[in-house]
Amino acid sequence: MRRKKMGVSKLKQIKFVCIIVSVAFIVIQIISALQLRNISPSTISSPNRKLSTTNLSRSSKVGEFGVMVIRMLPEDLAFTLFLPSEEAFRRDLRLNRNDSNAYAILTRVLGFSAVPRWISSADLEHGKQIIYDSISGFNLYISMDLNGMVVVNGVVSEQVDLKMGKVLVHMMDGVVMDAEFEQSVKPEDDDEERR
Repeated sequence: MRRKKMGVSKLKQIKFVCIIVSVAFIVIQIISALQLRNISPSTISSPNRKLSTTNLSRSSKVGEFGVMVIRMLPEDLAFTLFLPSEEAFRRDLRLNRNDSNAYAILTRVLGFSAVPRWISSADLEHGKQIIYDSISGFNLYISMDLNGMVVVNGVVSEQVDLKMGKVLVHMMDGVVMDAEFEQSVKPEDDDEERR
């Protein structure tokens, strides 16, 4: 009889511990949900966000595709973006406003050309190359040419050090990309011309 009472007592203890753990879990979930409501919408990056009015004059320099790429980055973190010029988007990627795959292409460009820190032209020295990984892990070999322009993986900049919020933009006269992506966006008639 005594053994039976001990078994019932241990079973009650196990049930009690399970109830306490369940209640604690529910309380933690409720607290977490309440804290999520306190996040302001401005800290969440949205494709529809507007550039600040101080940056509107600069947004015309980066072009329509450039603005789309910048909007993909979080507003509250510092980035350097080696952004293709509007002409480079059209020339090198054959990108048009109405392309159904434009967003996917711009996302790939962002992965190759964004570094999660500021790299200004003042940080570079003539004849010295620095290496950073882009947000996609692609190696970027960054240097400065004799004209004071930033060069990334052989692509020369047109303009340097444009600040767009917390994003430092270097406008590039080409697209920084890996060989695989370059092959995928190259038009078929370029292959036929080489044969």
